[in-house]
Amino acid sequence: MKVKQNIGTLNALIRITCGLTILAWSTAKMVKRPWRDRYLYMAIMGAMKVGEGIVKYCPVTALVEKGQDMMDGNNNKDGLDTGLNEILPFNQT
Repeated sequence: MKVKQNIGTLNALIRITCGLTILAWSTAKMVKRPWRDRYLYMAIMGAMKVGEGIVKYCPVTALVEKGQDMMDGNNNKDGLDTGLNEILPFNQT
């Protein structure tokens, strides 16, 4: 699978900063209460954000972009949406 960067530099820096903050907070809380599973999940989520920032690839952004491409491709392929605005005018009532 070929992965290309889909987020910018500023977005990546924000993700790294927030990810490290979440990771530090959750590990500090996990030291006090190791039996709580939510701190482990938060640590995993923070680590994922740091990884997304380093690689500059977000799978959710890629999924949304792919879905938008599929929606645009389906509308233009059917040919139903091309002249619809000319036939049916917008009536704001």
